[in-house]
Amino acid sequence: MGAPPGYRPSAWVHLLHQLPRADFQLRPVPSGFAPQEQEYQQALLLVAALAGLGLGLSLIFIAVYLIRFCCCRPPEPPGSKTPSPGGGCVTWSCIVALLAGCIGIGIGFYGNSETSDGVSQLSSALLHANHTLSAIDHLVLEMVERLGEAVRTELTTLEEVLEPRTELVAAARGARRQAEAVAQQLQGLAFWQGVPLSPLQVAEDVSFVEEYRWLAYVLLLLLELLVCLFTLLGLAKQSKWLVIVMTVMSLLVLVLSWGSMGLEAATAVGLSDFCSNPDPYVLNLTQEETGLSSDILSYYFLCNQAVSNPFQQRLTLSQRALANIHSQLLGLEREAVPQFPSAQKPLLSLEETVNVTEGNFHQLVALLHCRGLHKDYGAALRGLCEDALEGLLFLLLFSLLSAGALATALCSLPRAWALFPPSDDYDDTDDDDPFNPQESKRFVQWQSSI
Repeated sequence: MGAPPGYRPSAWVHLLHQLPRADFQLRPVPSGFAPQEQEYQQALLLVAALAGLGLGLSLIFIAVYLIRFCCCRPPEPPGSKTPSPGGGCVTWSCIVALLAGCIGIGIGFYGNSETSDGVSQLSSALLHANHTLSAIDHLVLEMVERLGEAVRTELTTLEEVLEPRTELVAAARGARRQAEAVAQQLQGLAFWQGVPLSPLQVAEDVSFVEEYRWLAYVLLLLLELLVCLFTLLGLAKQSKWLVIVMTVMSLLVLVLSWGSMGLEAATAVGLSDFCSNPDPYVLNLTQEETGLSSDILSYYFLCNQAVSNPFQQRLTLSQRALANIHSQLLGLEREAVPQFPSAQKPLLSLEETVNVTEGNFHQLVALLHCRGLHKDYGAALRGLCEDALEGLLFLLLFSLLSAGALATALCSLPRAWALFPPSDDYDDTDDDDPFNPQESKRFVQWQSSI
C-alpha cells in the first residue's frame, strides 16, 4: 500500500507498536489496531490499569513511610531545641523534588501544545477535504443544471427555428442527445453527494473534544504549578498551615497525575497501533460509514499506479460528448445562420454554455484526481501520528515527573514540618500589637513601674 506523501511511521510508533499486549486473562493480543474487538479493548485498559497499580504502590509507600516516621522516631528530650540530624537534607530533597516537578510542568505545557497542534492539523485536513468534496458536488450540480437549461430553452428554440430543414433539425437533436448524455455522466461524478459521513462534522467533533482536553490539561498544569510554588513558599516562610494545606493538595494532584498517565499511556499505545499501518482500518471504517465502493476509496486513500481512476470512463465519455456538441454547433452555425438568421442567438448562447461547461469540466477533472484528497489524508496522518503522538509522549513524561516529585514531596513535607520552630504561629504578628504576648508582658511591667 502506498503511504501518503510525507508520512512515514516514526521510531516512536515502531517502538510502541512492538510492546507486548495482553487481555485480562493475560493472553497475548495482536498489536494490530482493532478497537472494536473486546480483547484489544482489554489490552488498552490493562495498559491504563498499570498507572492505577503505580498509584496504589506509591500511596502504600507514602503511608508506610509516614507511619514509620510518626511512630518509630525516638522521643526528643523535653525542652530540646536542637534540630534533628538530617533535617536540612530532608528540606533540600523536598525543594529539589518540587523544582523537578516545575520542570515537568514546563514539559507538560510543551506536550499539551504539540498535541493541540497535531489535532488542529487533523481538523484542518478534514476541513480542506470537505471543501474539495463540496466543490466537486457544486461543480457537477452547476454543469448539470446549465446543460439541462440549455436543452430546455436554447436547443428547443433552435429546433423550432430549423424545422424547415430536416437535416439541420437532426443535427440539433444530436446535440441535444449529447448534452443529455453529458449530464447523465456528470451526475455519477458527485460520488460524495448524499453520503451520511461529513468531514466537516468530524472536524467539528474533533475540535470540540480537543478544546476540552486542552483546557483540562492546562488546569491540571496550573494546579500543580500553584501547589509547587505555594509549597516552596511555605517551606521558605516555615508556615505550618500552608504546608499542611499544600500536602493535602499534593495528594490530590498525585492522584490526578497517575490518572492522566494511564490515559496517556493507553492512548499512545493505541495510536501507535493505528499509525503503524493506518490504510486498512481507514478504508474499512470509511466504507462502513459511507457505503462507497472500495474502488473509489482505494483510489483516494492509496493514490498509486496500482489503483486506476474509477471515474476515468465517465470523464472520457463526457469529454468526447462535449467535443461533439462543440463541433455540431460550429456546423450548425455555418449551415443554418445564413438561411435562418434567427438561429444565431440560440447558437451563440449554446456555444457560451458549452465553453463554460468545458472550463468547469477541466476544473472538475483536477478536483477528482486523487492528489488533492490524498494530500489531505497525508496531512491528517502527520498531524495525528507525529505531532499529536509526540505531544502525548511529552505529557506522559510530565505525568511521570509529576508523580515522582509529588511522592517525594509528600514523604518529605511532614519531616520538614516537624523541624519548624514552635513560634511559627507568632512570626507574622506585629511587635506593636498589644495582643502579642511579648508586648503584653512589657506593657504590664511598664504599668507596675509607674
